[in-house]
Amino acid sequence: MSVKQVEMVLAPREPHYVGDGFRVHNFIPSGYGLTMQRMDPFIMLDYGAKFYFPPSPSKAKGVGVHPHRGFETVTVAYKGSVAHHDSGGGGGVIAEGDVQWMTAASGVLHKEYHSEEFSKTGGDFQMVQLWVNLPAKDKMSTPKYQAITNAQIPKILVANNGGEVEVIAGNYEGNPGAATTFSPVHMLNAKLKNGGEASFSFPPHYNTGLLVIEGSVIVNGTEDVPLDHFALFTNTGDSFTVKASEDSIVLILSGEPLREPIAAHGPFVMNTRAEIMQAFEDYENGKFGELAD
Repeated sequence: MSVKQVEMVLAPREPHYVGDGFRVHNFIPSGYGLTMQRMDPFIMLDYGAKFYFPPSPSKAKGVGVHPHRGFETVTVAYKGSVAHHDSGGGGGVIAEGDVQWMTAASGVLHKEYHSEEFSKTGGDFQMVQLWVNLPAKDKMSTPKYQAITNAQIPKILVANNGGEVEVIAGNYEGNPGAATTFSPVHMLNAKLKNGGEASFSFPPHYNTGLLVIEGSVIVNGTEDVPLDHFALFTNTGDSFTVKASEDSIVLILSGEPLREPIAAHGPFVMNTRAEIMQAFEDYENGKFGELAD
């Protein structure tokens, strides 16, 4: 085994709002060079760093009905709670520690809002939303929805009482994750106590990065990665360590690149421009189903 080195440590960009309920820092795709191709199959990463929303009992904040085709949306909740509904019949509320994994595939309409309970009370809100690309052969498959509660996510203890690793997708030390995926994708939450250290290993050609959700960490004993920063790894070497400088939560991503053409426009990610145009036509003709605002 050889060490997978950190290529860049990236500070969060200026935040922007998605709808009126999601204040996010965009890491993928971004001006840092983290293009869809560089991080394939992770083609979008919006990070909602911890932010206080006051109560809004009369109107839930969020994003209204909009379409998607050709990929999956994955929402990981760290603080607060979100209500989701889609035209495929998927829906529900995800709360702290839960994950929502929606496969848009051939096309769905969906909407996301702060949950009714959170809207009444307000509070700290912290989320990650990822877009995971689908292989060309699966882009027009049937949509599906995975509602993954925290209790369903396997938790692997770290040596010396150093914390635990939650296996959302893929595997960790031979332990499979809770989500099913269309291509090899690893998605892990390392919840480390101060001084706790965990080791990770992925094939060299996998695109790999980590995002510090809470605290701060040291990678490979030398690279400091502060709160809300993203570390991109080189595509050489296979193993690295993460040690917590304080109690920390780290989202770790690694996936095998699909190496297929990417044609992206707005809410659609396909392989050709013609397929994008077809997606717009199908949406306008009501082929994505129905969903009330």
